Amino acid sequence: MRKLRLIAATVMTIALLSTLTACRRGAALQPLIVVLVPSQDNPFFKSEADAAAAYAKSLGYRVRVDAHDDDAYRQDNLIDAAIASDAAAIILDNAGANSSIAAVRRATRAGIPCFLIDRAIDEDGIAKAQIIADNDQGASIVAAEFMHALESGGGEYAELLGRESDTNAQIRTNGFHAVLDRQTSLVRVAVQSANWSQSEAFQKTETILQAHSNLRGIIAGNDTMALGALAAVKSAGRSGIVVTGFDGSPDAVAAVRNGELRATALQPAVLIARQAVDEVDRYLKSGSTGKPERQIVPCDLVTAQNAKEYAEFEKVR
Repeated sequence: MRKLRLIAATVMTIALLSTLTACRRGAALQPLIVVLVPSQDNPFFKSEADAAAAYAKSLGYRVRVDAHDDDAYRQDNLIDAAIASDAAAIILDNAGANSSIAAVRRATRAGIPCFLIDRAIDEDGIAKAQIIADNDQGASIVAAEFMHALESGGGEYAELLGRESDTNAQIRTNGFHAVLDRQTSLVRVAVQSANWSQSEAFQKTETILQAHSNLRGIIAGNDTMALGALAAVKSAGRSGIVVTGFDGSPDAVAAVRNGELRATALQPAVLIARQAVDEVDRYLKSGSTGKPERQIVPCDLVTAQNAKEYAEFEKVR
């Protein structure tokens, strides 16, 4: 009897070891998706990284997330690390439309497909997908709302620009002016780059407010700058100044809801990130995304009337 129990225990041990080994092999065989974003401190980039990572894990992939800090050299190193790790795919919010081309090409030549989100590169045929929010359309709808708020008499306004190296900054300002320049009663009296920064926007707006006592509005290239501008307006004790943003961040949506910001445009970071994961999964399983390389996703105008429908960079109702 004791011999039988020993044999049974040995069989169970072997079975358990076999199961553990199989589990380890299964984990090791899970394909790796590397997600690279400009920053994990910025809520927009963190939301797209978190959304991509969570969805990819739910589909059975391993995920590694890192940030290149808009530094093309650091991005190159992270791409090389992904190649060395034999990643199955890279999801990339890149560090520059032109400066990222070589890195994407290098990964592609190494057999690692790249799926770009948020920012495009200046070349087609290298990435498997470039899924980008329609920054021009988003800027147009924000500018139309901004103009509507100021059209009773027009007046002076200021513009806060994003980082000059970011393609989206230029696209947004062009979209603003395609609308605003048609209204001759609106006069832009100041334009400053605040580099997407809330603190820098606060400082630049303080200076603008001191120089322009008749300022009626501030249109900002993103929500972070808009919130900085709003804080400066409050600090100066000024009222009646219309401020708009762009991105649809939770703080900006809350400010729109309570009437402090006039509007923002939701750049659907979560939707785009999940769409990229879907296309990675489809490509790895079939060899095709089934879609064109460049895919443009429209933005939503968020105002006090519909702000409750948006949260965490996505439409929730």
